[in-house]
Amino acid sequence: MSIENSIFYVFVGLTGVASVLVLLTRNLLYAAFALLLAFVGVAAIYVFASADFMAVTQLMVYVGGILILILFGVMLSRRGAIDKQVETGTKNLMLGIFIGVLIAALLFKAIQQENFSENIIEAHVYVKKSSIEDIGVNLMTKYILPFELAAILLMVALLGAGTIAAKGGEDD
Repeated sequence: MSIENSIFYVFVGLTGVASVLVLLTRNLLYAAFALLLAFVGVAAIYVFASADFMAVTQLMVYVGGILILILFGVMLSRRGAIDKQVETGTKNLMLGIFIGVLIAALLFKAIQQENFSENIIEAHVYVKKSSIEDIGVNLMTKYILPFELAAILLMVALLGAGTIAAKGGEDD
């Protein structure tokens, strides 16, 4: 086994263990930190899949944005109750287990039926190329109008959220 494969399996294991910790821990802060490890592991798996843009997006959007907002929300809203455990109950546990086992069985069957030997590209033929350049060129040429419309829509939503927040602050 090569060092690249070993590192890949380490990140797969890290992602799996962190995901299970997110599900099983009852401490909200520990779950958020386990989610951080899961997000970083997924970004590393994207790097191994030669999806550089997705890896950077994973780190910037999920780790840099969403997870930080979750951590700030937990730390600012709980007011000293960080160590308290969250009371969570499970509904339809047996249905959830059944659906999970069913999906795992379907995935296992699909993997068993796939003929991977036909899909393997020889290492000397395949040259890894970054996907970021292609995405950037397409965004600035072929898809410039939808890109600009999405930017305008996000700016309007941000201004609207700021306006609503400012009006809500005056009433208090």
